[in-house]
This record gives sequence, C-alpha cells and structure tokens, in this order.
Amino acid sequence: MTPVEFSGLLPGVRSARRYRREWLRPDLFAGLALTALLIPAGMGYAEASGLPPETGLYATIVPLLVYAVIGPSRTLVLGPDSALAPIIAASILPLSGGDPDRAVALAGLLAILMGAALVLASVARLGFVTDLLSKPIRVGYLNGIALVVIVGQVPKLLGFSVNRDSLIDTARLTVQGLADGLTDPHAIAIGATSLVLMLTVRRYRRRFPALLVAVGGSMVVVAFFGWTDQLPVVGPLPEGLPAPALGGLQWSDVSSMIGPALGIALITFADTAVLSRAFAARRGESVDSNHEMAAVGLASAAAGMLGGFPTCGSSTRTPAAEQAGGRTQLVGVVGAVMVMAFILLAPGATEYLPSATLAAVVIVAASSLMDIPTVIGLLKVDRIEGMLSLAAFVGVALVGVLQGILIAIALSFVAFVNQAWRPYRTELVRVEGLRGYHDATRHPEGTRVPRLVIVRFDAPLFFANAPLLGKLTSEAVNQAGPETATVILAAEAMTSVDATAVEKLIDLDDYLSSRDIRLLLAEMKGPVKDQLLRYGLGGRFDPSRFYPTVGAAVDDVTGTLRYDFGTNPDQPGRLLGPGESDFDHPSP
Repeated sequence: MTPVEFSGLLPGVRSARRYRREWLRPDLFAGLALTALLIPAGMGYAEASGLPPETGLYATIVPLLVYAVIGPSRTLVLGPDSALAPIIAASILPLSGGDPDRAVALAGLLAILMGAALVLASVARLGFVTDLLSKPIRVGYLNGIALVVIVGQVPKLLGFSVNRDSLIDTARLTVQGLADGLTDPHAIAIGATSLVLMLTVRRYRRRFPALLVAVGGSMVVVAFFGWTDQLPVVGPLPEGLPAPALGGLQWSDVSSMIGPALGIALITFADTAVLSRAFAARRGESVDSNHEMAAVGLASAAAGMLGGFPTCGSSTRTPAAEQAGGRTQLVGVVGAVMVMAFILLAPGATEYLPSATLAAVVIVAASSLMDIPTVIGLLKVDRIEGMLSLAAFVGVALVGVLQGILIAIALSFVAFVNQAWRPYRTELVRVEGLRGYHDATRHPEGTRVPRLVIVRFDAPLFFANAPLLGKLTSEAVNQAGPETATVILAAEAMTSVDATAVEKLIDLDDYLSSRDIRLLLAEMKGPVKDQLLRYGLGGRFDPSRFYPTVGAAVDDVTGTLRYDFGTNPDQPGRLLGPGESDFDHPSP
C-alpha cells in the first residue's frame, strides 16, 4: 500500500501531515472548551442509558481518539447521544437483572454489534443513501436540531430541569416551571452573563476565547461565593480509565442484542451522516459516506470493548467545537486527553461548574446552526424545495430526528416523481437574429419554420410521463395547421426510455404517419438509440430518422441553410459555408 493510499484510509494521518501551525491555537482552545461539554454530557447520557456515569466518559474518550485517526470529517464530534440512550436502556436493562457489571457488558456488546453492522454496510457500499439528503433537507435538519437543542437547554439556564420526551413537552414544562417559581436567581445570573458574553464576542471579537472565559469565570464565581448548594452543578468526576468490561457474556446475549444493534446502527448512521455532510458543506468540504459509516462503526466498537456503549455524531458538541474555532480532528484528541487528565489529576474540578453555564454554551453553539435566510431564499426561488426544508425542520423538531429525516426524504421522492411525471416541455421556434431554436413560451415573437413543428421534452421518457409527449406534439401540430409535413423531436434530455414509453413513441409515430407527417429524432443520445434497437425498433426508426442537432434536421428538411443572423448584431446575416454550423442544442 502506497503512503497516499494509507493516508486515504486514515484521514487523521493525512491531516497531521498537512497540519498548519496557525491551526494549533484554535484547535487547542476548541478542545479545551469542548471538554466542558464532554464531561457532563457523557455522564448524563450514561445515566439515561441505565449505566454507571463513568461509562459515559469511556464512551466519550475512546470514540474521539479512534475517530480522530480514521474519521473522514474534520469537525465531527462523536459521543453518547440522547437519541440512543432510551434504546440502549430498553435493550440492556431487562437482561441485566439489576447487575451494573452485566449492564455494562451488555452495553459493550451492543456497541460492538452496532459497529460491526455499520462496517458491513460500508463494505456493501450502502452509504449512497446519504445522496438522498439534499441541501433543503440538510438546512431544515440543522434548523430543527438547533430549535430542539435550544428549547431543551432553556430550563437549565433558568436553574431547573425537566424530564422531556418532545419539543412540545419541554416547552410546556418550561412554562410550567416558570409559573411555579422553580427558577434559580443564581443560575439565571450566571447563565445569562455567560450567554451575553459569548453572543457579544461572537458578533464583534470572534478570536477572543469567550467560551473558555465563560466556563472558567463561572467556576471561579461558584467556588468563591460557595454556591455549590445554591444552583445545579456538574459535580465531581468518577474515577477510573477505559478498560475491558465484557465479562460474563454468553452466545444467547449476542442473539438478543442483534435486533437492537441494527436499529441503533440505522439511527446512528442517519443522524451522523446528515450532521457530517451538513458541517462539511458549511466548510466547502465533502465526506465519503461509506468511509464515514465505517469510521463511526469502528469508533463505537472500540468504545464497547473498553467499557463504553454505542455512540454517534453529537448535534450539540459538534457545533460547539466549530463555534470555538476548531479546525481539525485535533480538537477531539485534546478533548479526550483533557477528560482523562481531569479523571486522573483533578476529578473534583467540575464540582464548581454550573449547569447554567453549560446550557449557555450549548445554546450559543446551537444558534450557529440556524440558517433562516437560506430557507427564505429557497421559498423565493423554488417553493417545493423551500417546503421540503420546512418539512425536515418540522419533522425533526416535532416528531424526532430520524423520523424527520425520513419524512423529508419521502417528500423529496414525491417531489422528484412529480417533476419527472410532469416535466417541462415546449415547442421550439425560430427567433430572428438568434442562433438555434428557442422556447416558444419564452419567445412569443418567434415563428415556426414553414411545414415544420419542433418539440422538446426535458426528461427521461417513462410510463408516467410518456402520454404527455403525445399530447404536446398533437397540440403543436394542430396549431401549426394541415400543411405540417415534419415533426422534429429534440430528444437531448431523454436519457432513457422504458417499455411503456416505447409503446407511446410507436403510437405517436403511427398517429403522425396517418396524417402524412414524418417524425424525426434530433440529439438523441447513443445509449437511448441502443435501447430502441433492443426493443426492436431498428426497422421503424432507421438511421435516416436521427440527426445530431435540431439545426441539422431543419437544414435537411428545408434543403436550405439558415442565414437570418450574423456574428454581429449590426451586421447583416450571411449564408453559411461548407463545414460551418450554427445549430447546437436549443437554448432554454
């Protein structure tokens, strides 16, 4: 394997070889800032999964280090996630019998099986499903994620917490908490100050490490005034580093975990793929979806082998890392190393970290995902694409991340089928002074070539839209009058024909023949001609019926060369000489 091929398999190695000195400072700061989110998120999602809090830190450290080496995205942050926690808990707790060690072992097995499923899917090249995630879906997804995250953090910013199942429940419980007076003035003061600081710096001084100042400053304030009992704090870290914890497993456990592992693999890849591609697009980069799938699978499997549980791309920590200025995978490495350092050297430091400050950090990071102008622009330019973006937004926000993505993809299919079913089609006319033949609806001043009708059909011809071609042609022929002798079909956009379309094409040819009108095919691609031959139409549509361009067909039918235009608008037209051609495919 050559060094280039090796670095292609290990993007982290390639990134390290191309690393720039000016990236080091922002990467270090972003890694330090990210640490403040990694610790409470890891511990919290572990408890939500029915596991000891230290497993959440292991499920943070290991995937970050592994993904930094093999992951294709330069910004994606892996870790425990709220979307996976309920599924993990429902999968392992009934089988654990209340034994924490067995629960940890089952969670590790679940992560290994999930990782194996993703790796096998990558080998099978199933990453193509991410091609269904168009820009409107990605924008709507990020807007939905941002709203869900922001609303979910508001209670923490106010000093209380809610058990939420949906965006609406969270909003309702937040309002109820305000009405019941559950807010904490200390938390509000610290959270609001942190929020204002970071938003102000983001607007006016982006290079200033506001996140670090907010986190460090809030910890100093809490420690100085002794507010650990006055407002919610993260609390001290558990002890111990990642280590194997798969003891006591049996083959029956493997069969029990396969179903949940496949479900988690689907959710993980759907969520991570959108997140990864969305952030890559924001930076003008691209991510190989099959490589991404394998990297996430291997990172989760590694976490399972070392006391962790299934992980995926984080929709809160990833934007936080980007917002803090992170440039490369070094951000995740710094975050993982810092978490280990805190566990070993200063496990009590987070005892003074207010939850309100973390909420402010997450809110600022999530707000950077919002892209309302793009949605407005889509609605103005293409209402269907704008509605797709809104559908993805509503689906993610109100139904769920995976469900919202699936809803938007389904609607994309509907929009695609509708567009293919009712493609743009038009008659082409001659416009004096302009080369080629042009859309009659856009050039009402154009005129038909005598005794000739030219039609254009802008889509592959298949069973659903084939009747429209006959309708377009018959209407144009009727409008042109009984003197029409030839119809030219501009077929450049017809990239394929199916059996039903072939039947309709034969019917059209028979209809025109019954009126003594000859059908010619211009600009049809070679593979489509081959399809017609395979359908046995070589005798009906012989080579004399095909022309390389519309202009060539018109010249042959009329027996003249067009000369109503010149190379300069101020000069008269001229007759074309041998070998000259002004007839390319018609302009829109």
